[in-house]
This record gives sequence, C-alpha cells and structure tokens, in this order.
Amino acid sequence: MADEIQDGNTGEATPEQLGPPANENFKWYIIHAYSGFERKVRESLEGRVQAFGLQNKIGRVMIPTEPVTEIVNGKKRTTEKVFLPGYVLVEMDLDNDLWHVIKNTPRVTGFLGTGDKPVALSEAEVSSILFRSDVSKEKPRLKVKFEKNESVRITEGPFANFNGIVDEVNEDRETLKVMVTIFGRSTPVELEFGKVEKAV
Repeated sequence: MADEIQDGNTGEATPEQLGPPANENFKWYIIHAYSGFERKVRESLEGRVQAFGLQNKIGRVMIPTEPVTEIVNGKKRTTEKVFLPGYVLVEMDLDNDLWHVIKNTPRVTGFLGTGDKPVALSEAEVSSILFRSDVSKEKPRLKVKFEKNESVRITEGPFANFNGIVDEVNEDRETLKVMVTIFGRSTPVELEFGKVEKAV
C-alpha cells in the first residue's frame, strides 16, 4: 500500500528537508496511537485512505524515528527506533469525513488537540520533530549517576529545556528513559546521559 502513496515514501523520517506539501490545503497533525503500533497504524491508515478514495485528502504519514546503533553478539547493528512512542504525524486536508475515518482506524486513540478539535502543527514544529539535529555524537561520555524518579532537564535536541522524570537508567548503554510531558501528555523519551542534567 505504501508504494501507492507518495511515490513509495516509507514514512520513516530521514535527515532531509521537509519538502513542500503536495496540496496547499495540507496541514500536519499528530495522531495518538498505541505505543509500539505506530507502523501498524500507518499501514492501516494508508489502507483506509485507499478504501475510502481519500488519496487527494492525505499526504505523507511519518513516524519520528532515529538511527540507534547497538552491539549485538559483538557486531554493530543500526536500527531505526521510534523516539516518540505513540505519535504518528499525518499531512492532510482535514475535514469531518476524514476525521471520522482516522478516529476509527484500529489502534488510533485520537488526535493531538483540545477536546475533539485537532491542532495543526507549523512546518517548523514538524521539522524539529522529524529531523532532530544531533551534534553531540563526538562528545566524551559523561560519568554521571542518575536514579529512577529523579528530576532532570534536557539540554540538547528538540526537547531542550524540557524537564522530565527518570523512569529507567541503562548504565551499559549510558541512556535514560525520561518521562517528558509533551503537548499535555506524558511520553517516554530515550536520551543519552550527555543530553540531560540534574534539575536543580
């Protein structure tokens, strides 16, 4: 199905410019989905768009991912990891019919917005979510001890200056899972030790 939408765009965000919308009425919205089912939701959405003949109402369906390098059995392996669990970005000309089609898609829990009114994102907001700049790769590892339930402040990336609560600490990989309140919803974000500091 994905091949029929946006010329085979897989919907994974890669570090490139967000191209112009195919339709000037398109705006970006965030859909809430069950965490871990982001790709399934994208497939279901694309299938429903075809079934209801709404190809002209919907553009790109993107999942915010980032490359994560892990060492498995002594070998380096890079995988695309969803870094905003439960969020799917959809470019569309939203109307009442489309709202119902999306709301009734399996594993979709709703739209980002207040009440039943979805909020459109600006191009800048979408770019900052999809194409996170990561300039800290060459920094030396920091030896800082973090503990569960500790308050921290994020210092780099799209969530810089956000505060969060440590949910998990992975000493081996030097990463934290931090619960950050984004758009009024608590969301787990995985961060390297060097990208957070203890909140004072």
